[in-house]
Amino acid sequence: MTKHTKAPADTTVVVAMSGGVDSSVAAALLVEQGYNCIGIMMRLWAEVGAGEASTNKCCSLESVHDARRVADELGIPFYLINVEQPFKQHVVDFFIDGYRQGLTPNPCLACNRHIRFDYLLNYARRLGADYLATGHYARLRRQPDGTVHLLKAVDEQKDQSYVLSVLGQAELQDVLFPIGEYPKAEVRRMAAARGLPIASKHDSMDLCFVADDDYRRFLRDWAADTMRPGPILDRAGRVWGEHQGLAGYTIGQRKGLGIAGAQEPLYVLELDHSHNALIVGTADELGRDRLVARQVNWTLDRPVAPGYRAQCKIRYRARPAECTLYPQPNGDVEVHFDHPLRDIAPGQGAVFYDGDLCLGGGIIASWV
Repeated sequence: MTKHTKAPADTTVVVAMSGGVDSSVAAALLVEQGYNCIGIMMRLWAEVGAGEASTNKCCSLESVHDARRVADELGIPFYLINVEQPFKQHVVDFFIDGYRQGLTPNPCLACNRHIRFDYLLNYARRLGADYLATGHYARLRRQPDGTVHLLKAVDEQKDQSYVLSVLGQAELQDVLFPIGEYPKAEVRRMAAARGLPIASKHDSMDLCFVADDDYRRFLRDWAADTMRPGPILDRAGRVWGEHQGLAGYTIGQRKGLGIAGAQEPLYVLELDHSHNALIVGTADELGRDRLVARQVNWTLDRPVAPGYRAQCKIRYRARPAECTLYPQPNGDVEVHFDHPLRDIAPGQGAVFYDGDLCLGGGIIASWV
């Protein structure tokens, strides 16, 4: 008998709890299905400034209190573990280093790769747990040959398969996403129906380690070299003004450039890190129909064949764009889009889909 065929009563699941609605309902559903659940919350790194500690929003005192109350309500044990050092190294430093390289990094991808589904998953395994469950909106489908497919959530507006594209079969075999089959509104209704004390709690936001949600202020405090003023130039070298630090801008941005006198709207075309210059141009100059993705992970542990037709999301909130994938011998993937996209930003994730199936993804290294 494998763990996949064990009865719930014989199966132990560590549930990653945040004190929010999604992870709380995930835990409730598993308890109701008869699994032996253990609630675990991670204490993550937070800024310290102005003489007092600033709390990471994912593990504030209120969130710890809420998660503990839910665990007590469900009758499961609850533990708080310290993950500050690896979170600082793999997520916060990654975020800062990305901006130092002139990129637009996505820390959620790094967090899932190194913290939730490496550090925490291995912690659960050491406890003897069969699975790690989270409140992510995604679905899993076990195939007859034993492989696990990662699918988009039923609620496409809340789908989080983009940030789960870093998982391979070693992780997908050992994880559960209990709420991926439900729309968000139904998850809130389930929380209220069960009397969970967090039913009306607001959703958490990205950049949990930035106390005031102002990432520019965070970079000025922690990496001032990323926020050095410099020239705003067009492709011909004409000076249009001064930017306040390349880290404050992203490809395709139009608003907030402080440019006056242009005959037509100007957009950010490129962050020229080597010259600390912000390159701008017209909408006609903006679109690109190819990109190169590096550090590519395939959820089925194998690349698709060159010429594979797929869809690609270039940001978490982007619409999937029709494309053709060309895996390279060095592990990179060239993505050729059917139509140019205007906001391809190096450092963001390029995530590949075949309909609802998440094939995997990598980090945008360059565009053509």
